[in-house]
Amino acid sequence: MIKHIVCFKLKDNSPESIKKAADILRSMEGNVPQLRGIEVGEDFLHSPRSYDIILQVQLDDEAALDAYQNDEYHCSVVKEYMHSVAEASIAVDYYM
Repeated sequence: MIKHIVCFKLKDNSPESIKKAADILRSMEGNVPQLRGIEVGEDFLHSPRSYDIILQVQLDDEAALDAYQNDEYHCSVVKEYMHSVAEASIAVDYYM
């Protein structure tokens, strides 16, 4: 199993913007077949070093990660939206 984690810092980190972005990320459940699990969290500290949202997904293997990265729903809905609202993002992928 692989865990893919992405943290997003939004251009507008108002509660409404954070909720909308988190909802878009959560919408992958049931729409992206490679996912074996998904968690989306919203930061509550809002410190200067905080990121606003974390996405964690579990995938079977590297082939599933590649397929996820190119999935039509993930690319056309989620990535497109997140790239338009994110100021910065960081990611890590590791074997569980």
